[in-house]
Amino acid sequence: MTKDEMADQGEGQHDDHGGHGDGGHDDHAAMFRDRLWLSLVLSVPILVFAEGVQELLGFTAPNFPGSMWVAPVLGTVVYLYGGWPFLTGGVGEARSRQPGMMLLIAMAITVAYVASMANALGVFSRAIWWELALLIDVMLLGHWVEMRAVGQARGALEALAELLPDDAERVSEDGSVETVPVSELSEGDVVLVRPGARVPADGMVVDGSADVDESMITGESTPVPRTEGERVVAGSVVADSSIRVEVDAIGEDTTLAGIQRMVAEAQESKSRTQVLADRAAALLFYVAVAAAAITAVVWLAVGAPTDAVDRTVAVLVIACPHALGLAIPLVTAISTSKSASHGILVKDRGALERIRLVDAVLFDKTGTLTRGEHVVTDVATVEGVTREELLSLVGAVEADSEHPLARAIHTLARDEVGELPTAEGFESMTGRGVQATVDGREVSVGGPALLRELAVQAPDSLQSTTDRWAERGAAVLHAIADGEVIGAIELEDEIRDVSAEAVKELHDRDIQVVMITGDAQQVADAVAADLDIDEVFAEVLPEDKDAKVAELQDRGMTVAMVGDGVNDAPALARADVGVAIGAGTDVAIESAGLVLASDDPRGIVAIHDLSEATYRKMVQNLWWAAGYNIAAIPLAGGLLAPIGFVLPIAVGAALMSLSTVIVALNAQLLRRVDLDHA
Repeated sequence: MTKDEMADQGEGQHDDHGGHGDGGHDDHAAMFRDRLWLSLVLSVPILVFAEGVQELLGFTAPNFPGSMWVAPVLGTVVYLYGGWPFLTGGVGEARSRQPGMMLLIAMAITVAYVASMANALGVFSRAIWWELALLIDVMLLGHWVEMRAVGQARGALEALAELLPDDAERVSEDGSVETVPVSELSEGDVVLVRPGARVPADGMVVDGSADVDESMITGESTPVPRTEGERVVAGSVVADSSIRVEVDAIGEDTTLAGIQRMVAEAQESKSRTQVLADRAAALLFYVAVAAAAITAVVWLAVGAPTDAVDRTVAVLVIACPHALGLAIPLVTAISTSKSASHGILVKDRGALERIRLVDAVLFDKTGTLTRGEHVVTDVATVEGVTREELLSLVGAVEADSEHPLARAIHTLARDEVGELPTAEGFESMTGRGVQATVDGREVSVGGPALLRELAVQAPDSLQSTTDRWAERGAAVLHAIADGEVIGAIELEDEIRDVSAEAVKELHDRDIQVVMITGDAQQVADAVAADLDIDEVFAEVLPEDKDAKVAELQDRGMTVAMVGDGVNDAPALARADVGVAIGAGTDVAIESAGLVLASDDPRGIVAIHDLSEATYRKMVQNLWWAAGYNIAAIPLAGGLLAPIGFVLPIAVGAALMSLSTVIVALNAQLLRRVDLDHA
C-alpha cells in the first residue's frame, strides 16, 4: 500500500455524520467555512434593514427605491447558498427514512423563509429575515467547528500514511543502489536504509545493525536495537547506522497498513453507547416535530399566528439533535486515534467500552508476563572454583550449541568474562547435555541425566542450592570438569521488568490478576510469588485455556484475557475482552478486540484507563446533549410566555450551536489522558 492509497483508505472510511455527503471531513470543514463567511457578509445588510434591529439599536436604515427588497433578495441567497447543505441533507434523510438533525434544520429554515417571503409578498404579517440569516450563520459555524474537530481526530489515519517514505533505495544483484518509488518494491527486494531514514517496507535485516525508533508502532519512545535476522517494520526510523533489509511484506500486508485498517474499522464500528445515542437522536426528531406541531396549534388557537411561526421555528431549531449526534462519534474518533499513537489498537469499540468493567485480568505467562526466553538467574561453584573460571569453561563449551539455554549461558559468560577460550571436540548428547575440551580439560554441561550417566554427584553444599532452585521450577545445569562437579547454573524464563508494575497498578484499580500457563505448578507459583499474582492456573493444556476463562466467568467475573500465541486464540475469543499483546500472531490478533503493539503488559492498564475516560466523556456528552433538549424545547415553545419570557429564534439557534461546541470541546479533553505507561 502506497502513501496515497493509505490516505485514500483513511478518508474513505469516515462516518457520513449527519448527512454531510461524500468526501473527507477536511473537505466538509472547508465547505462550511466558505459558506459561513459569505453568508456572514450577506447577513450584515439584512441586519441593517431589519426593523427589529433598527428599533433595538436606535438607528434608521437608508431609504432608496427598492430598499424594501434588500432583505428578501439577500435572505433568499443566504437561504439557498448558506442553507444548501442542510436542505440537501434533510432531503437525503427523508428519502432514506432516517430523519435527524439535517431534516429538522431544513424544516426550521424553510418555515422561516416561507413566512418571511409571504410577508414580502403581502400575504403574511411577520418577517424574520434577520433571524433566518443568523440561524443559518450559527448552524454553519457549529458544523464548521464539528468538522474541524472530527477531522483532527480522523487525522491519525492520514498521519500513519505520512510515515511511509515516497522512495526507497533498492540494492541490485551487482551491489549498485537505485532509487525507486516505494510502490515498485516487491517481496525479496533488498533495500538500503540510511541513518535518519524511514524503513520503506516490512522486512528482515540482512546486513548491519542499528537502533530503530518504532514509536509510531509501539508507542515506546526508546529506540530498540535491530541486527541481522531481526525484523523491522515500515515507517520506523533507523537512528545511528545503515542497514540492509530484505522486504517480506508490502502493501496491505505491512504492519503499518494493518494498524491503519484496524483504526479505521474501530472508528466505523458502533458500541452500545453509540447505538443508544443514535436511537435517542432519532427519537428526538419525532419529539421535536410533535412539539412543533403542538406549539403551532396552541399559538394559532389563542389567535397569535406570528407567534405560532416564531415559536414553531424556535422549537425546530433548538431541538436539533446535533450535539447528541456528535456526542459519541467524536469521543470515539479521538480515543481510537490517541490509542493508536500509543501502540494500543482498538479493533472493536465494544471491547474498549467493556474493559472498564473487568474485575479480573487473565495473563498468559510465557511471552506476556515473561519474555519467553531463559536467562541465567544464579551461578553456584564448589570450593576452590571461582565464578569467572566456571563461566569461562561452560561459556566456551556452549559457544557451539544452538540450544536456547546454551545461548543464555554463552551470552552471560561473554558479558562477564570477555574473550572466552576455544573449545575443541564439541559433542552434543541428546537429552543429556554437551561436552568439549577446553584448555586441555574435559568439560561437560548438562542436567540430572548427565550426572547419572557419568556417575558423579554434586557436593552437599552445592546440592542444597540446586534443590532450592529446582523447587522454584528453574532449569538447573551442572558443570563437570575432569570427572568432578565444579558448579551449577540456574536458568529461568525471564520475568519482564515491568510485569510487577503492571500487576500492582491493576491491584490499585481493584482488579484481580490471574495467571495461566502450561508450565509446572512450581514454576508458575514462583512467578506468581515474585509478581504478587492473586491466582494461578498451571499445567493447563492449550485446548483447555478457554475453559479456565469460562470458569472465572462462572464465578461472576468479567474477564479480560491477555495473550500472544495461537493457543491463546480460543481463550481470547471467549473472554469478555480479548487483548493480544506484543503484536502476537495473526490468529491471536483476529480473536482479540484490542491489540497492544508493544509487549509491555502495562498496556492493559493504559487500555483500562482510556476505557474509563472514554466512557466518562460519552456519558457527560450524552447528559449534556439530552438534558439541553429536555430543558430547551418547552422554553422554545413558549412555556414561560405567560410570565413574559420568550426565547428568540436567534438565541435558540445560538444555544443549539453552543451545545454542540461544548460537546466538541469536552471530547477534546480526552487528549489529556496519560497513556505514557502503555
